Amino acid sequence: MGFSRLGQSLTAREILDLVRADLERVEQAISLESVSSVEAVTAINSYLQAGGGKRLRPILVLLSGRLLGEPNDSAIRMAAVVEMIHAATLVHDDVIDAARTRRGRPSSNTIWGNHTCVLAGDWLYMQAFQIALRERSFPVLDLLISLTQMMVEGELLQLERIGRIDITEADSMELVDRKTASLISACARLGALMAGADEATEARLGDYGWNLGMAFQLVDDVLDFTAREKVLGKPVGNDLREGKVTLPLIYALEQATPDERKLVEQVLGDGDYSTVPFERISALVSRYDGFERARRKARAFTEKARSIMAAFPESPYQRALYGVTDLITEREY
Repeated sequence: MGFSRLGQSLTAREILDLVRADLERVEQAISLESVSSVEAVTAINSYLQAGGGKRLRPILVLLSGRLLGEPNDSAIRMAAVVEMIHAATLVHDDVIDAARTRRGRPSSNTIWGNHTCVLAGDWLYMQAFQIALRERSFPVLDLLISLTQMMVEGELLQLERIGRIDITEADSMELVDRKTASLISACARLGALMAGADEATEARLGDYGWNLGMAFQLVDDVLDFTAREKVLGKPVGNDLREGKVTLPLIYALEQATPDERKLVEQVLGDGDYSTVPFERISALVSRYDGFERARRKARAFTEKARSIMAAFPESPYQRALYGVTDLITEREY
């Protein structure tokens, strides 16, 4: 199907309006299912939910389900499941990264401590699986188990590479696949499963979600250098501060001089920008077109996602899923 972007894309508000009522039910489900007999777990879950976020993952479950069929309670539950899994990963990530802020607020580990937050994250994972189990669906469980293993393996691989300057583009793509794209792909596939789609359609939506997820993380990697801290909701330059060499910097290092590489090594060694200012690293990445090359890579993934969505019959939900690709690429946080 050939079409113009103007004829297909919807704005963020229009996309949200399509699933606003469903999303309210998802939030209610998360609130209900996040109550534990242990007060600290309930408090952490409430704090995470109140922190907001883009809710991209549940929105993708809902839109994918509505693209293929009538809305149902199972789709609401699966949308809650993926957001709870996502929240669990954020809790664990903040502990591993010793993060101080998340979405412009103190991270949960700074309030409740690492030990409590690790266990709260574990509880969230298990609660999400308990909700999924109610579907009595082996395909759903198979998908979620494979997804969780993929994400945990991604976190372990990232830990092995922390502080290393010899990270390749292939290494970076592997981490993006495991830590971000796999979850967003699963969201689209879960929507298809809840709508009773056949395996081929589920796979096509999964491919759409995977390409969207790859683009999403690459844009994140660029924004970590270029966004304003107030807009981003966390300190800029945080990835390198935490020892992570991401794609924009990888591209720059391919052409950097030995002295310029030493600047990056200094930041990795210090764990901060006390010796080498962040602005010098950002200028280095810009000088060698690291930002633009990473953006082009992200745009290639969004174009692939668009081409997959273009093949689906036209509808408000198809236009919304097409429009999501624009929002991913052009966002500022």
